[in-house]
Amino acid sequence: MRTIIGALLLTVMSLTTFAADTNKTHKVLFEFTSPGKEASTGVLNNIENVRKALGTGTQVILVAHGPGIALLQKAGNESAERMRKLADAGVVFAACENTMKRKNLDKADLVTFSTTVDSGVAEVVRRQEAGWSYVKSGH
Repeated sequence: MRTIIGALLLTVMSLTTFAADTNKTHKVLFEFTSPGKEASTGVLNNIENVRKALGTGTQVILVAHGPGIALLQKAGNESAERMRKLADAGVVFAACENTMKRKNLDKADLVTFSTTVDSGVAEVVRRQEAGWSYVKSGH
């Protein structure tokens, strides 16, 4: 009898923990620093998958800097429409202004739904300090 009561208690506790987690607002930060189609496809897959697993209300930001800024450039961007759909669903795509200066890019060179941050690394630090979950994406 004690075994049955113990098992029931564990089941109730597990369900309560699960229910509490589904009500949590998740905040996920993707740091993206890799060039190339394979890396870009991978990070977009990860964003879509985390939103499916944690809920579409999950807050997501991708911060691109260094070679990863290519993901947010307009020219020859095969992922633009896929990213636009994610942006329309609330995903934020942010480009590092330091990288933009170093590569002689301005806002007009980026996809229209992107935003910029003063420093990609500093934005990663700020978001982590604010409690965002960190995911390094790419190589």
